[in-house]
Amino acid sequence: MRLRLAGAVLLSAAAYYVYLPLPSGVSEPWKLMLLDALFRSFMQASDVAHALGVCHRIHLLNHVVSWVEEIEARSCPAVHVTDTVLGGVPTRVFQPKGGKQLKRGVIYFHGGGWALCSGRMRSYDHLCRKMAEDLDSVVMSVDYRLAPDAVFPAQYHDALAASRAFLSAEVLERYSIDPERVCVSGDSAGGNLAAAVAQELSSDDALTVNFKLQALIYPVLQALDFYTPSYQQNRDVPILYRPIMARYWLQYLGADTSLEPLLLANNHSSLDQPALSNSIRSKLDWTALLPAERRKHFQPVVRETGSPRVMGEVPQLIDVRAAPLLAEQGVLGRTPKAYVMTCEFDVLRDDGLMYVRRLQDAGVTVTSDHYEDGFHGCMVFAYLPMMSKVGWRSMNNYIHWLDQNL
Repeated sequence: MRLRLAGAVLLSAAAYYVYLPLPSGVSEPWKLMLLDALFRSFMQASDVAHALGVCHRIHLLNHVVSWVEEIEARSCPAVHVTDTVLGGVPTRVFQPKGGKQLKRGVIYFHGGGWALCSGRMRSYDHLCRKMAEDLDSVVMSVDYRLAPDAVFPAQYHDALAASRAFLSAEVLERYSIDPERVCVSGDSAGGNLAAAVAQELSSDDALTVNFKLQALIYPVLQALDFYTPSYQQNRDVPILYRPIMARYWLQYLGADTSLEPLLLANNHSSLDQPALSNSIRSKLDWTALLPAERRKHFQPVVRETGSPRVMGEVPQLIDVRAAPLLAEQGVLGRTPKAYVMTCEFDVLRDDGLMYVRRLQDAGVTVTSDHYEDGFHGCMVFAYLPMMSKVGWRSMNNYIHWLDQNL
């Protein structure tokens, strides 16, 4: 009897910890709840270790990720897989066996808030392996440096160096890549890096080869407004909570994480900030850039007075290499044809949708692929153990778009 009672109590406690009220439209809510409970457990354990001075919270999380997810480079009958260095940056290369003599080429940047994950993770290995096989394409998955050991612009410089090497005649020839059919892509923080790289290289007239496409998967593109409609609507929706995104930004920019409450209050983008011109503000004015069905009933939060010290301490907040949404229209207009995936239940939804609009206004052809039942990170959860239905659907549509356009 006592064992039954204890079991019932433990089961109830576990259910209470796992259960989370979710929007009715989100795909497979119980799977998302279980995934979130797992993530929260790791995050809370890492916070305790950090507070006790055992190690940095990010280091512990990455150790766990490495132990659970990282796998060796293993070839299969359809794809040859190797680990190498691209522009001085560790990279996993996926080469299809057979097929056409000249291959398409994709350089891919993984997500993880510029601090977590790796191209050697099982989920990214599966994704890139499938891309290589389905597209008959050479896929290079880049392991750029991570925060807190490296901060902006280190990640950007790694992504740029790897991309320049990827586009070099030597690499194109070595891997039999068609120079007319190359793409830069990435998800989340990797989507940020892909967008920034596309902007920089499309403006480099010295390059003889450049990207034909940019494919951005739920990208993070700005840190000036944490009250966009998607930040307001999805503030309590896993797996990317609003405070976590603010923390990732501060870690990436090498700033004091104690500034997090000021960012979350939009005190850093108040009207008394001299560094924020009307031109900068217009580039993320969601009241003008988002369609009515995304603005919904939400209202902008713009403080009259804020905390001027934030912009003084973290001027990188308006550096376009960190925040590609802030780029000038002339720069955007030179970037390649684009694909932008967004998810309804994602705080970053509006970053992507605003970028779609700004690219279109600059004359770029854009495919906006929006998932009404999607959540942040869903595509990389297409495989076991989660086997997300929206993840599988979005991954197949992403690869199909590349097949049709690259």
